[in-house]
Amino acid sequence: MKPLSMMLSMLVIGMTSGTVMAQGSNVARATLPNASLPNVSPANSELVNRGAYIARAADCMACHGEDYTGGTAIETPMGDIYSTNITPSKRYGIGDYTEKDLKNALQKGRAPTHMLYPAMPYPSYHGMKDEDIKALFAYLQTVPAVDEAPKQKTDLPFPFNIRALMLGWNFLNVPSTENREGLSPTQQRGEYLVNNLEHCGTCHTPRNSTMGFDKEKYLSGAQLGHWYAPNITPDESSGIGSWSEQDIITYLRTGELDQRAYAGGPMGEAVAHSTQYLTHEDLSAIASYLKAIPAVQTDDKVSAVDVARLPTPINDSITHDLLAQKDYLAQAKAGAGNSSNSPESLYLATCGSCHGINGYGQPDAQYSPIVGLSSIRRDNPDALVNIILHGVVGSTNTSPIMPGFADQLDSEQVASIANYVRVNFGGLTDSDVSAADVERIASAGNEQPFLIKYAGLLAIIGIIVAILLIIFIIRAIMRKRRHP
Repeated sequence: MKPLSMMLSMLVIGMTSGTVMAQGSNVARATLPNASLPNVSPANSELVNRGAYIARAADCMACHGEDYTGGTAIETPMGDIYSTNITPSKRYGIGDYTEKDLKNALQKGRAPTHMLYPAMPYPSYHGMKDEDIKALFAYLQTVPAVDEAPKQKTDLPFPFNIRALMLGWNFLNVPSTENREGLSPTQQRGEYLVNNLEHCGTCHTPRNSTMGFDKEKYLSGAQLGHWYAPNITPDESSGIGSWSEQDIITYLRTGELDQRAYAGGPMGEAVAHSTQYLTHEDLSAIASYLKAIPAVQTDDKVSAVDVARLPTPINDSITHDLLAQKDYLAQAKAGAGNSSNSPESLYLATCGSCHGINGYGQPDAQYSPIVGLSSIRRDNPDALVNIILHGVVGSTNTSPIMPGFADQLDSEQVASIANYVRVNFGGLTDSDVSAADVERIASAGNEQPFLIKYAGLLAIIGIIVAILLIIFIIRAIMRKRRHP
Protein backbone atom coordinates (compact mmCIF):
# COMPACT_ATOMS: atom_id res chain seq x y z
CA MET A 1 0.00 0.00 0.00
CA LYS A 2 1.71 3.11 -1.21
CA PRO A 3 3.38 5.35 1.30
CA LEU A 4 2.41 8.91 2.13
CA SER A 5 5.68 10.31 0.88
CA MET A 6 6.60 7.93 -1.85
CA MET A 7 4.40 7.89 -4.78
CA LEU A 8 5.86 10.43 -6.87
CA SER A 9 7.05 9.74 -10.34
CA MET A 10 10.64 10.38 -10.95
CA LEU A 11 10.61 10.40 -14.70
CA VAL A 12 7.38 8.63 -15.45
CA ILE A 13 4.73 6.02 -14.75
CA GLY A 14 4.79 2.51 -16.15
CA MET A 15 3.64 -1.06 -16.39
CA THR A 16 3.16 -4.30 -18.35
CA SER A 17 -0.37 -5.76 -18.09
CA GLY A 18 -2.74 -8.55 -17.37
CA THR A 19 -5.97 -10.03 -18.59
CA VAL A 20 -8.01 -11.13 -15.59
CA MET A 21 -11.34 -9.70 -16.70
CA ALA A 22 -12.88 -6.90 -14.62
CA GLN A 23 -16.39 -5.52 -14.71
CA GLY A 24 -17.39 -2.96 -12.13
CA SER A 25 -15.76 -4.18 -8.91
CA ASN A 26 -15.91 -7.84 -9.92
CA VAL A 27 -13.06 -9.86 -11.37
CA ALA A 28 -14.69 -12.67 -13.29
CA ARG A 29 -13.21 -16.12 -13.93
CA ALA A 30 -10.99 -15.66 -16.97
CA THR A 31 -7.60 -16.39 -18.46
CA LEU A 32 -4.57 -15.48 -16.41
CA PRO A 33 -2.84 -12.19 -17.24
CA ASN A 34 -0.05 -11.94 -19.78
CA ALA A 35 2.16 -10.82 -16.89
CA SER A 36 1.21 -13.76 -14.68
CA LEU A 37 -0.58 -12.67 -11.56
CA PRO A 38 1.26 -14.27 -8.63
CA ASN A 39 -0.76 -16.49 -6.30
CA VAL A 40 -3.64 -16.88 -8.74
CA SER A 41 -4.32 -20.57 -9.24
CA PRO A 42 -7.16 -22.67 -10.64
CA ALA A 43 -6.92 -24.57 -7.34
CA ASN A 44 -8.02 -21.46 -5.43
CA SER A 45 -11.60 -20.32 -5.13
CA GLU A 46 -12.86 -17.54 -7.36
CA LEU A 47 -13.14 -15.32 -4.28
CA VAL A 48 -9.49 -15.89 -3.33
CA ASN A 49 -8.29 -15.24 -6.88
CA ARG A 50 -10.32 -12.05 -6.94
CA GLY A 51 -8.64 -11.07 -3.69
CA ALA A 52 -5.22 -11.63 -5.24
CA TYR A 53 -6.15 -9.19 -7.99
CA ILE A 54 -7.48 -6.65 -5.47
CA ALA A 55 -4.20 -6.88 -3.54
CA ARG A 56 -2.36 -5.96 -6.76
CA ALA A 57 -4.80 -3.19 -7.66
CA ALA A 58 -4.46 -1.75 -4.14
CA ASP A 59 -0.66 -2.04 -4.36
CA CYS A 60 -0.30 -3.70 -0.95
CA MET A 61 3.14 -5.03 -1.94
CA ALA A 62 4.71 -1.59 -2.35
CA CYS A 63 4.89 -1.28 1.43
CA HIS A 64 4.35 -4.78 2.80
CA GLY A 65 6.52 -6.60 0.25
CA GLU A 66 5.77 -9.48 -2.07
CA ASP A 67 5.69 -11.81 0.96
CA TYR A 68 3.58 -9.35 3.01
CA THR A 69 6.05 -9.39 5.93
CA GLY A 70 6.45 -5.60 6.01
CA GLY A 71 9.48 -3.74 7.33
CA THR A 72 9.58 -1.14 4.56
CA ALA A 73 10.56 2.32 5.78
CA ILE A 74 7.98 4.86 4.67
CA GLU A 75 9.40 8.36 4.77
CA THR A 76 7.00 11.01 6.09
CA PRO A 77 7.48 14.56 7.39
CA MET A 78 6.91 13.17 10.91
CA GLY A 79 9.62 10.52 10.60
CA ASP A 80 9.94 7.01 9.20
CA ILE A 81 6.92 4.72 9.55
CA TYR A 82 7.59 1.00 9.11
CA SER A 83 5.06 -1.27 7.45
CA THR A 84 3.84 -4.27 9.41
CA ASN A 85 3.52 -8.00 8.85
CA ILE A 86 0.11 -8.71 7.27
CA THR A 87 0.55 -12.44 6.78
CA PRO A 88 -1.89 -14.69 8.70
CA SER A 89 0.63 -15.13 11.54
CA LYS A 90 -1.32 -15.06 14.80
CA ARG A 91 1.60 -13.66 16.77
CA TYR A 92 3.14 -11.13 14.41
CA GLY A 93 0.60 -10.67 11.61
CA ILE A 94 -3.15 -10.42 11.16
CA GLY A 95 -4.01 -14.07 11.79
CA ASP A 96 -6.51 -13.09 14.48
CA TYR A 97 -8.18 -10.45 12.32
CA THR A 98 -11.82 -10.84 11.42
CA GLU A 99 -13.13 -9.45 8.15
CA LYS A 100 -14.55 -6.55 10.15
CA ASP A 101 -11.11 -5.86 11.64
CA LEU A 102 -9.62 -5.65 8.14
CA LYS A 103 -12.43 -3.39 7.02
CA ASN A 104 -11.84 -1.05 9.98
CA ALA A 105 -8.13 -0.93 9.20
CA LEU A 106 -8.69 -0.23 5.51
CA GLN A 107 -11.52 2.26 5.79
CA LYS A 108 -10.99 3.89 9.19
CA GLY A 109 -7.32 3.44 9.97
CA ARG A 110 -8.22 1.53 13.09
CA ALA A 111 -6.52 -1.73 14.08
CA PRO A 112 -8.04 -3.81 16.90
CA THR A 113 -5.62 -2.33 19.47
CA HIS A 114 -4.54 1.04 18.09
CA MET A 115 -4.96 3.72 15.44
CA LEU A 116 -2.95 3.50 12.23
CA TYR A 117 -0.93 6.28 10.67
CA PRO A 118 -2.09 7.51 7.23
CA ALA A 119 1.14 6.23 5.66
CA MET A 120 -1.21 3.29 5.17
CA PRO A 121 -3.54 5.10 2.76
CA TYR A 122 -6.82 4.44 4.53
CA PRO A 123 -8.07 7.95 3.61
CA SER A 124 -8.26 6.54 0.05
CA TYR A 125 -9.17 2.97 1.00
CA HIS A 126 -12.11 4.50 2.88
CA GLY A 127 -14.00 4.13 -0.40
CA MET A 128 -13.18 0.44 -0.93
CA LYS A 129 -16.23 -1.65 -1.69
CA ASP A 130 -17.34 -4.34 0.74
CA GLU A 131 -17.08 -7.09 -1.88
CA ASP A 132 -13.46 -6.13 -2.60
CA ILE A 133 -12.59 -6.14 1.10
CA LYS A 134 -14.25 -9.53 1.45
CA ALA A 135 -12.18 -10.92 -1.43
CA LEU A 136 -8.97 -9.36 -0.10
CA PHE A 137 -9.60 -10.85 3.33
CA ALA A 138 -10.16 -14.30 1.85
CA TYR A 139 -6.94 -14.02 -0.14
CA LEU A 140 -4.79 -12.81 2.76
CA GLN A 141 -5.83 -15.89 4.74
CA THR A 142 -4.18 -18.07 2.07
CA VAL A 143 -0.74 -16.45 1.89
CA PRO A 144 2.04 -18.23 3.84
CA ALA A 145 2.16 -17.12 7.47
CA VAL A 146 5.54 -15.71 8.50
CA ASP A 147 6.02 -15.84 12.26
CA GLU A 148 8.40 -12.96 12.67
CA ALA A 149 8.06 -9.25 13.25
CA PRO A 150 9.69 -6.65 11.02
CA LYS A 151 13.19 -5.80 12.20
CA GLN A 152 12.26 -2.19 12.87
CA LYS A 153 9.24 -0.70 14.57
CA THR A 154 7.66 2.72 14.12
CA ASP A 155 8.84 5.11 16.82
CA LEU A 156 7.81 8.67 16.03
CA PRO A 157 8.74 11.65 18.23
CA PHE A 158 6.27 13.44 20.50
CA PRO A 159 3.47 14.26 19.84
CA PHE A 160 3.15 11.98 16.79
CA ASN A 161 3.69 8.92 18.98
CA ILE A 162 0.26 9.61 20.45
CA ARG A 163 -1.78 7.59 17.99
CA ALA A 164 -5.08 8.84 19.41
CA LEU A 165 -4.36 12.15 17.68
CA MET A 166 -5.24 10.39 14.43
CA LEU A 167 -8.90 10.59 15.48
CA GLY A 168 -8.81 14.36 15.00
CA TRP A 169 -6.81 14.07 11.78
CA ASN A 170 -9.28 11.52 10.41
CA PHE A 171 -12.19 13.82 11.20
CA LEU A 172 -10.62 16.50 9.01
CA ASN A 173 -9.22 14.39 6.19
CA VAL A 174 -11.18 11.15 5.70
CA PRO A 175 -12.36 10.43 3.07
CA SER A 176 -9.65 11.98 0.92
CA THR A 177 -11.75 12.31 -2.25
CA GLU A 178 -15.34 12.71 -3.39
CA ASN A 179 -17.10 10.99 -6.27
CA ARG A 180 -17.97 13.14 -9.25
CA GLU A 181 -21.28 13.20 -11.09
CA GLY A 182 -21.90 12.72 -14.79
CA LEU A 183 -19.35 9.96 -15.36
CA SER A 184 -19.90 6.99 -17.64
CA PRO A 185 -19.77 3.49 -16.09
CA THR A 186 -16.23 3.08 -17.46
CA GLN A 187 -15.15 6.39 -15.94
CA GLN A 188 -16.79 5.46 -12.64
CA ARG A 189 -14.66 2.32 -12.57
CA GLY A 190 -11.61 4.47 -13.38
CA GLU A 191 -12.51 6.86 -10.57
CA TYR A 192 -12.71 3.95 -8.13
CA LEU A 193 -9.31 2.66 -9.23
CA VAL A 194 -7.61 6.08 -9.23
CA ASN A 195 -9.12 7.43 -6.01
CA ASN A 196 -9.46 4.32 -3.91
CA LEU A 197 -7.58 1.17 -4.88
CA GLU A 198 -4.54 2.70 -6.61
CA HIS A 199 -4.79 5.84 -4.39
CA CYS A 200 -2.97 7.98 -6.96
CA GLY A 201 -3.68 11.17 -5.02
CA THR A 202 -1.42 9.99 -2.21
CA CYS A 203 1.47 11.29 -4.28
CA HIS A 204 -0.01 13.38 -7.05
CA THR A 205 -2.31 15.65 -5.00
CA PRO A 206 -0.72 18.48 -2.98
CA ARG A 207 -1.23 18.56 0.78
CA ASN A 208 -2.91 21.26 2.85
CA SER A 209 -1.72 22.61 6.21
CA THR A 210 -3.03 19.52 8.04
CA MET A 211 -1.23 17.18 5.60
CA GLY A 212 -4.55 16.11 4.09
CA PHE A 213 -5.37 16.38 0.36
CA ASP A 214 -5.76 19.87 -1.11
CA LYS A 215 -8.87 18.93 -3.07
CA GLU A 216 -8.84 22.15 -5.10
CA LYS A 217 -5.58 20.96 -6.70
CA TYR A 218 -6.61 17.35 -7.24
CA LEU A 219 -3.88 15.32 -9.01
CA SER A 220 -2.03 18.48 -10.05
CA GLY A 221 1.36 17.32 -8.77
CA ALA A 222 3.13 17.45 -5.44
CA GLN A 223 6.60 17.72 -3.98
CA LEU A 224 7.36 14.86 -1.61
CA GLY A 225 10.74 15.22 0.00
CA HIS A 226 13.33 14.98 -2.76
CA TRP A 227 10.79 13.65 -5.25
CA TYR A 228 8.13 15.26 -7.37
CA ALA A 229 4.93 13.58 -8.47
CA PRO A 230 3.90 15.35 -11.68
CA ASN A 231 0.60 16.87 -12.69
CA ILE A 232 -1.57 14.11 -14.19
CA THR A 233 -4.64 16.21 -14.93
CA PRO A 234 -5.51 16.78 -18.62
CA ASP A 235 -3.95 20.25 -18.71
CA GLU A 236 -2.13 20.71 -22.00
CA SER A 237 0.81 22.75 -20.75
CA SER A 238 1.63 21.30 -17.32
CA GLY A 239 -0.23 17.98 -17.21
CA ILE A 240 -0.84 15.07 -19.56
CA GLY A 241 -3.43 16.75 -21.76
CA SER A 242 -1.40 15.95 -24.87
CA TRP A 243 -1.57 12.24 -24.10
CA SER A 244 -4.30 10.19 -25.72
CA GLU A 245 -6.12 7.48 -23.78
CA GLN A 246 -4.01 4.93 -25.64
CA ASP A 247 -0.86 6.80 -24.56
CA ILE A 248 -1.95 6.49 -20.94
CA ILE A 249 -2.70 2.79 -21.36
CA THR A 250 0.66 2.19 -23.04
CA TYR A 251 2.45 4.17 -20.37
CA LEU A 252 0.76 2.22 -17.58
CA ARG A 253 1.20 -1.08 -19.38
CA THR A 254 4.82 -0.86 -20.53
CA GLY A 255 6.34 1.81 -18.31
CA GLU A 256 7.32 4.08 -21.14
CA LEU A 257 6.29 6.31 -23.98
CA ASP A 258 8.98 6.65 -26.59
CA GLN A 259 10.85 9.93 -26.15
CA ARG A 260 8.36 11.17 -23.58
CA ALA A 261 8.32 9.11 -20.42
CA TYR A 262 9.97 6.21 -18.64
CA ALA A 263 8.91 4.75 -15.29
CA GLY A 264 11.38 4.91 -12.45
CA GLY A 265 11.67 5.49 -8.74
CA PRO A 266 8.50 5.09 -6.67
CA MET A 267 6.33 4.98 -9.79
CA GLY A 268 8.51 2.19 -11.07
CA GLU A 269 7.69 0.35 -7.84
CA ALA A 270 3.99 0.88 -8.50
CA VAL A 271 4.46 -0.64 -11.92
CA ALA A 272 6.46 -3.59 -10.63
CA HIS A 273 4.11 -4.44 -7.79
CA SER A 274 0.71 -3.30 -9.02
CA THR A 275 -0.27 -1.79 -12.30
CA GLN A 276 1.46 -4.22 -14.60
CA TYR A 277 -1.09 -6.74 -13.38
CA LEU A 278 -4.19 -4.65 -14.12
CA THR A 279 -6.50 -5.81 -16.84
CA HIS A 280 -6.82 -3.98 -20.13
CA GLU A 281 -10.35 -3.00 -19.11
CA ASP A 282 -9.10 -1.44 -15.89
CA LEU A 283 -6.25 0.39 -17.58
CA SER A 284 -8.75 1.73 -20.13
CA ALA A 285 -11.03 2.85 -17.30
CA ILE A 286 -8.17 4.72 -15.63
CA ALA A 287 -7.25 6.40 -18.91
CA SER A 288 -10.84 7.42 -19.59
CA TYR A 289 -11.22 8.87 -16.12
CA LEU A 290 -7.96 10.82 -16.19
CA LYS A 291 -9.08 12.45 -19.44
CA ALA A 292 -12.38 13.44 -17.83
CA ILE A 293 -11.19 15.12 -14.63
CA PRO A 294 -10.87 18.93 -14.42
CA ALA A 295 -7.61 20.23 -15.86
CA VAL A 296 -5.46 22.11 -13.36
CA GLN A 297 -2.75 24.36 -14.77
CA THR A 298 0.36 24.82 -12.66
CA ASP A 299 3.43 27.00 -13.13
CA ASP A 300 5.55 23.94 -13.87
CA LYS A 301 4.88 23.77 -17.59
CA VAL A 302 6.34 21.15 -19.93
CA SER A 303 7.83 22.23 -23.25
CA ALA A 304 6.46 20.38 -26.25
CA VAL A 305 8.73 17.74 -27.72
CA ASP A 306 10.80 19.17 -30.56
CA VAL A 307 11.73 15.90 -32.27
CA ALA A 308 14.01 17.70 -34.70
CA ARG A 309 16.22 18.79 -31.79
CA LEU A 310 16.52 15.33 -30.22
CA PRO A 311 19.65 13.27 -30.87
CA THR A 312 19.51 10.29 -33.17
CA PRO A 313 20.82 6.90 -32.03
CA ILE A 314 24.39 6.13 -33.02
CA ASN A 315 23.10 3.06 -34.81
CA ASP A 316 20.28 0.57 -34.40
CA SER A 317 22.26 -1.98 -32.43
CA ILE A 318 24.67 -0.13 -30.18
CA THR A 319 22.23 0.15 -27.26
CA HIS A 320 22.31 -3.65 -27.10
CA ASP A 321 26.09 -3.98 -27.61
CA LEU A 322 27.84 -3.13 -24.34
CA LEU A 323 31.37 -3.61 -25.75
CA ALA A 324 30.66 -1.26 -28.64
CA GLN A 325 29.26 1.27 -26.18
CA LYS A 326 32.38 1.04 -24.05
CA ASP A 327 34.62 1.78 -27.04
CA TYR A 328 32.39 4.59 -28.26
CA LEU A 329 32.30 6.13 -24.77
CA ALA A 330 36.09 6.12 -24.63
CA GLN A 331 36.24 7.88 -27.99
CA ALA A 332 33.64 10.43 -26.90
CA LYS A 333 35.54 11.22 -23.69
CA ALA A 334 38.73 11.69 -25.66
CA GLY A 335 37.02 14.10 -28.00
CA ALA A 336 35.16 16.06 -25.32
CA GLY A 337 37.99 18.48 -24.72
CA ASN A 338 40.65 18.94 -22.09
CA SER A 339 38.42 20.45 -19.42
CA SER A 340 37.01 17.85 -17.07
CA ASN A 341 34.40 20.40 -16.03
CA SER A 342 32.95 20.98 -19.48
CA PRO A 343 29.25 20.01 -19.59
CA GLU A 344 29.88 17.20 -22.05
CA SER A 345 32.82 15.81 -20.07
CA LEU A 346 30.80 15.86 -16.84
CA TYR A 347 27.91 14.05 -18.49
CA LEU A 348 30.13 11.42 -20.08
CA ALA A 349 32.02 10.83 -16.82
CA THR A 350 28.99 10.54 -14.54
CA CYS A 351 26.09 9.48 -16.77
CA GLY A 352 27.30 8.23 -20.14
CA SER A 353 28.30 4.71 -19.07
CA CYS A 354 24.67 3.93 -18.15
CA HIS A 355 22.48 6.30 -20.16
CA GLY A 356 24.62 6.23 -23.28
CA ILE A 357 26.49 8.83 -25.26
CA ASN A 358 23.29 10.03 -26.88
CA GLY A 359 20.98 9.33 -23.94
CA TYR A 360 19.41 6.16 -25.31
CA GLY A 361 20.47 3.98 -22.39
CA GLN A 362 21.03 0.24 -22.31
CA PRO A 363 17.65 -1.54 -22.47
CA ASP A 364 19.12 -5.02 -21.99
CA ALA A 365 20.77 -3.92 -18.75
CA GLN A 366 17.65 -1.93 -17.68
CA TYR A 367 19.46 1.42 -17.84
CA SER A 368 16.76 3.81 -18.95
CA PRO A 369 16.80 6.05 -22.00
CA ILE A 370 16.43 9.72 -21.10
CA VAL A 371 15.89 11.26 -24.53
CA GLY A 372 12.79 13.46 -24.64
CA LEU A 373 11.53 12.67 -21.13
CA SER A 374 8.97 15.13 -19.81
CA SER A 375 10.89 15.48 -16.55
CA ILE A 376 13.78 17.17 -18.35
CA ARG A 377 11.50 19.37 -20.45
CA ARG A 378 9.79 21.01 -17.47
CA ASP A 379 10.21 24.71 -16.73
CA ASN A 380 10.97 23.66 -13.17
CA PRO A 381 14.24 21.69 -13.10
CA ASP A 382 13.75 20.40 -9.53
CA ALA A 383 12.89 16.81 -10.48
CA LEU A 384 15.96 16.39 -12.69
CA VAL A 385 18.30 18.04 -10.18
CA ASN A 386 16.99 15.87 -7.34
CA ILE A 387 17.61 12.75 -9.40
CA ILE A 388 21.21 13.81 -10.09
CA LEU A 389 21.74 14.65 -6.42
CA HIS A 390 20.02 11.69 -4.78
CA GLY A 391 19.82 8.95 -7.40
CA VAL A 392 17.05 6.40 -7.85
CA VAL A 393 16.48 3.07 -6.15
CA GLY A 394 15.44 0.37 -8.63
CA SER A 395 11.82 -0.70 -8.68
CA THR A 396 12.68 -4.40 -8.35
CA ASN A 397 15.49 -6.43 -6.79
CA THR A 398 17.05 -6.89 -10.24
CA SER A 399 16.78 -3.25 -11.31
CA PRO A 400 19.99 -1.20 -11.35
CA ILE A 401 20.33 1.52 -8.74
CA MET A 402 21.23 4.97 -9.99
CA PRO A 403 23.66 6.51 -7.49
CA GLY A 404 23.31 10.06 -6.25
CA PHE A 405 26.14 12.51 -6.86
CA ALA A 406 25.50 15.00 -4.04
CA ASP A 407 28.78 14.02 -2.34
CA GLN A 408 30.82 13.83 -5.54
CA LEU A 409 29.79 16.89 -7.52
CA ASP A 410 29.52 20.50 -6.44
CA SER A 411 26.48 22.65 -7.20
CA GLU A 412 28.09 24.18 -10.28
CA GLN A 413 28.80 20.74 -11.75
CA VAL A 414 25.28 19.47 -11.05
CA ALA A 415 23.84 22.56 -12.71
CA SER A 416 26.12 22.02 -15.70
CA ILE A 417 24.96 18.42 -16.16
CA ALA A 418 21.31 19.44 -15.78
CA ASN A 419 21.67 22.11 -18.46
CA TYR A 420 23.50 19.73 -20.80
CA VAL A 421 20.81 17.07 -20.44
CA ARG A 422 17.90 19.50 -20.83
CA VAL A 423 19.30 20.98 -24.06
CA ASN A 424 20.86 17.92 -25.67
CA PHE A 425 18.34 15.25 -24.67
CA GLY A 426 15.27 17.32 -23.85
CA GLY A 427 15.36 19.36 -27.04
CA LEU A 428 15.17 22.71 -25.21
CA THR A 429 16.71 25.69 -26.98
CA ASP A 430 18.46 26.73 -23.76
CA SER A 431 18.61 26.00 -20.02
CA ASP A 432 19.81 28.28 -17.24
CA VAL A 433 19.91 26.12 -14.12
CA SER A 434 22.40 27.78 -11.75
CA ALA A 435 24.43 26.64 -8.76
CA ALA A 436 22.07 28.70 -6.60
CA ASP A 437 19.13 26.75 -8.04
CA VAL A 438 20.83 23.47 -7.15
CA GLU A 439 21.48 24.64 -3.58
CA ARG A 440 17.84 25.74 -3.22
CA ILE A 441 16.57 22.41 -4.53
CA ALA A 442 18.94 20.43 -2.30
CA SER A 443 17.76 22.20 0.84
CA ALA A 444 14.06 22.32 -0.09
CA GLY A 445 13.69 18.55 0.19
CA ASN A 446 14.51 18.72 3.88
CA GLU A 447 11.93 21.35 4.76
CA GLN A 448 8.99 20.37 6.98
CA PRO A 449 5.50 21.91 6.98
CA PHE A 450 5.02 24.43 9.78
CA LEU A 451 2.60 22.26 11.78
CA ILE A 452 4.96 19.28 11.56
CA LYS A 453 8.12 21.22 12.36
CA TYR A 454 6.68 22.85 15.47
CA ALA A 455 4.22 20.13 16.47
CA GLY A 456 6.04 19.33 19.71
CA LEU A 457 6.13 22.97 20.82
CA LEU A 458 2.51 23.51 19.79
CA ALA A 459 1.47 20.37 21.69
CA ILE A 460 3.22 21.60 24.87
CA ILE A 461 1.59 25.02 24.52
CA GLY A 462 -1.77 23.30 23.98
CA ILE A 463 -1.31 21.20 27.12
CA ILE A 464 -0.39 24.29 29.15
CA VAL A 465 -3.40 26.19 27.80
CA ALA A 466 -5.66 23.22 28.58
CA ILE A 467 -4.33 23.02 32.15
CA LEU A 468 -4.79 26.75 32.65
CA LEU A 469 -8.31 26.51 31.24
CA ILE A 470 -9.17 23.67 33.60
CA ILE A 471 -7.77 25.64 36.56
CA PHE A 472 -9.78 28.67 35.47
CA ILE A 473 -13.00 26.63 35.22
CA ILE A 474 -12.43 24.99 38.61
CA ARG A 475 -11.76 28.33 40.26
CA ALA A 476 -14.83 29.83 38.63
CA ILE A 477 -16.99 26.94 39.90
CA MET A 478 -15.56 27.25 43.41
CA ARG A 479 -16.09 31.03 43.40
CA LYS A 480 -19.67 30.56 42.30
CA ARG A 481 -20.31 28.11 45.13
CA ARG A 482 -18.85 30.53 47.65
CA HIS A 483 -20.88 33.45 46.31
CA PRO A 484 -24.13 32.00 44.96
